Amino acid sequence: MDDVIIIGGSFAGLAGALQLGRARRKVTVLDTGLPRNRFASHSHGLLGHDHKPPADILAAARQQLERYPTVRLVNARADSVSGAVDDFAVRTDDGETLKARRLLLTYGMADQMPAIPGFAECWGKSIVPCPYCDGFEVAGQHWGLVYSGPHSLHAISLFGDWTDKLTLFADGHELDAEARAGLARRNVPVIDGRLASIAHDNGRLSAIHLDTGRTASVDVLFAHPRNQPSASLHAALGLETVDAPLGIFLKVDDRRQTSMEGIYAAGDLANPMASVTLASSSGAMAAIFAQQSMLQ
Repeated sequence: MDDVIIIGGSFAGLAGALQLGRARRKVTVLDTGLPRNRFASHSHGLLGHDHKPPADILAAARQQLERYPTVRLVNARADSVSGAVDDFAVRTDDGETLKARRLLLTYGMADQMPAIPGFAECWGKSIVPCPYCDGFEVAGQHWGLVYSGPHSLHAISLFGDWTDKLTLFADGHELDAEARAGLARRNVPVIDGRLASIAHDNGRLSAIHLDTGRTASVDVLFAHPRNQPSASLHAALGLETVDAPLGIFLKVDDRRQTSMEGIYAAGDLANPMASVTLASSSGAMAAIFAQQSMLQ
């Protein structure tokens, strides 16, 4: 029996495995090899790894884990989870059943691409979600932002550190007079109408076509599509979730434990604002709390 099974082998999961390996705890990491940021060519803001391809960073992390004999990395998907604290069972897609005293869920979130032709092809290239991740590389250029709720207005206040050329696409939303007045004070024009399609060249957008017949052009488009957990194990377990503007995430306490004893969660699965840095930190802390719970 493992001490901990980690379901999800990206930054949060591998950071957790590192801490558990160093504590000489027996741990298995299950990974499908489909991290959320696989669409990005480079990862930014991670100290020591700035502007490196995320796949290279993960490969280096896996290599570093090889020195810990109690850590096992398995390329498999967890299909189901059963049991209770000190006696969990995880069945994988290849029919194997693994047992563990604790579980750490780090299978992350999946962005739900809108049904706009060209959007998915540009995602991670010229349509991006985060100025802290990609803003420096496109600073001073003409940015566009797809409105998806009140949080979009907050985003606009952030963008001024990177560019003074910004256009807001209402995408069918009604903006009240107060919101429009605030945008006007910031010299942010609003383009009404829904996005109909995005013309691009190998993922680099060239034109945005709206259902009004209008065509607009920006250098980079920021958007926040809805997201959802990339697996449904939490739902099958009945774990408590929290509704956020762009989706749901797992509810955890201050020790990263979910609503079921013995099951912990980390990364963007438990924090919708988790960057790579925060995901790694939360994964490490969740693993430490899981380890400490087994000392009691």
